[in-house]
Amino acid sequence: MERGTIDVASLSGGLDLQATLESGQSYLWWREDGADFEAGTAGDDGWYLTTARVDGTPVAVRARQRDGRLEWESTVDAGPLLYRRLGLDDDLPTIRGTSPDDRLVRRAYDEYWGMRIVRDPAFPSLVSFICSAQMRVSRIHGMQQSLREAFGTPVEFDGRTYHAFPTPEQLAAASEDRLRELKLGYRAPYVKRTAEMVADAEADPREAAGRDYENAREYLTRFVGVGEKVADCVLLFSLGYLQAVPLDTWIRTTIEEYYPDCDRGTYADTSRAIRERLGGEFAGYTQTYIFHYLRHADEAPEA
Repeated sequence: MERGTIDVASLSGGLDLQATLESGQSYLWWREDGADFEAGTAGDDGWYLTTARVDGTPVAVRARQRDGRLEWESTVDAGPLLYRRLGLDDDLPTIRGTSPDDRLVRRAYDEYWGMRIVRDPAFPSLVSFICSAQMRVSRIHGMQQSLREAFGTPVEFDGRTYHAFPTPEQLAAASEDRLRELKLGYRAPYVKRTAEMVADAEADPREAAGRDYENAREYLTRFVGVGEKVADCVLLFSLGYLQAVPLDTWIRTTIEEYYPDCDRGTYADTSRAIRERLGGEFAGYTQTYIFHYLRHADEAPEA
């Protein structure tokens, strides 16, 4: 086993690992102690685990934040992977400087300063957000764990067996009935067909990268079960489009209460307006801070 640490003070803007991994950005990490992300109390200094692929080989990684350090253990040198996956190179003060100076944004950044945008691998991110429709956070996490255990390649780590997230080929080979048994419900055919599209080289979510933002979003909607909101989630939390603002129920309510002039009727027009209001290039960062803050705030500021 390899081990390492990253000095949090060396990161521009520090790090809040709990907020980063428990803010609805990623369903590909879980807690070693089984704590429920839904409750918002899984933090402290416990270990978070995930699996990844390094040169095509599945590996396990765990990390925790303690005593001013990000500690990690893995079957490989996980430092570079964590920098990428956790957005540790992002310059948070510069990003915050692009946001509007209003009370809601100030409180959100102050409360969760150090939260970063993840960069999950594209196919697992796409599948997890297809599964996220009308589901609670704990149920979404549960679905991803079920998919791992049913179809993923085993990974031996520290005396235990984990499972990598299934490849497109592994999920494409699954029957729709088996996916329904794992509580995917009406999402089962969406996941299977999307996996088949990637496995058969019909389309690949990674091919959205490098396109202009709205074209990239349109590209992702070709996958079954992917509308504009899910596409925006994948762009923001996997492909590095930090301007993307997924318009889910929480953000639409936020627009109604705090930024009503940004409601332009259609998804595309409202998306453009709220991106501009929240800072343009890094609007997705500000949106994520607002989203996490409002979900857990005892009392939100007045509009």
